Amino acid sequence: MSETLPTVLDIEASGFGRGSYPIEVGIARADGSCCAFLIQPLEEWTHWDPKAELLHGISRDRLIQEGYPVRQVAHWLNDELRELGKAYSDSWGYDNTWLSLLFHHAGMLPRFRLEALRILLSEEQQAVWSDTKEALIAEQGIHRHRAGEDARLLQLTYQHTRKLIKHSGR
Repeated sequence: MSETLPTVLDIEASGFGRGSYPIEVGIARADGSCCAFLIQPLEEWTHWDPKAELLHGISRDRLIQEGYPVRQVAHWLNDELRELGKAYSDSWGYDNTWLSLLFHHAGMLPRFRLEALRILLSEEQQAVWSDTKEALIAEQGIHRHRAGEDARLLQLTYQHTRKLIKHSGR
């Protein structure tokens, strides 16, 4: 029987720090499938960091045209995660702030909580995490800094570090 993978959530944003807001949210589900949604910026969400755009490659114009309304994305997240009750993030401080902003502006409460992925990791997993993640990026040609792919990368890194530890007998 294969182990259940943690559900991982990742958020891309307009930048870091004051005034930044979520622009894309992605989930890697326990079965390994993943999906992501672009978020239409609200009128008052004006902060835009060109350096962040260079990383994720998503323009503000694209968000305006292709993004989903804030309330729709919040509903989707609640529908996806309500039963599980939680999802994990590798950047809890940032992702939790952006998630709170999203739900606040949607006028809704999240029906799940976001937890730090590191609480699931043993010391041995943490020790091989970075190298394992880099190897997976190279091996699988993963496009970084897109929410769905980053969430799946984290999930795969979790899975591979568990296998490494198990096979090394640690």
